[in-house]
Amino acid sequence: MANNDSTARIAVRAIINGRAFEREVEPRLLLVDFIRHHLHLTGTHVGCAHGVCGACTIELDGRIARSCLMFAAQADGATITTVEGLAGDGPLTPLQQAFHENHGLQCGYCTPGILMAARELLTENSDPSERDIRGWLSGNLCRCTGYVNIVRAVKAAAEKMREAATA
Repeated sequence: MANNDSTARIAVRAIINGRAFEREVEPRLLLVDFIRHHLHLTGTHVGCAHGVCGACTIELDGRIARSCLMFAAQADGATITTVEGLAGDGPLTPLQQAFHENHGLQCGYCTPGILMAARELLTENSDPSERDIRGWLSGNLCRCTGYVNIVRAVKAAAEKMREAATA
């Protein structure tokens, strides 16, 4: 007979933005809710709750993932980076600075997910074309910008990162 105990809890341990966390949570708690409501890292946004918009994008064990499509329990033992972990307490990263300088955001709701996706792109491709950027970010929806300045920001970040690597 299945256990229908609604008070069942499961331990979730993860390294998030370089810090170790352990919490007891309900087995069906979504990772995005764990991040936002249990850890109070509210940069990861809930947009569509169906994995379509990309607002909840995080880095999980080195690859981007939609945190609204995963249970927190699935992240047990994982290393996670959220948008708060990009710069930590330090200065803005070249990617964040490029978004600021190139007006790559308007309302900002989609920006955390776009930053996380763009970061992975620039890790894999240090000199992406406009087509590469648009293709890579096609899973991140923005209702405000039209993407022109987002693409410009990613191109500028790539250039800054290449310059820094050769300096």
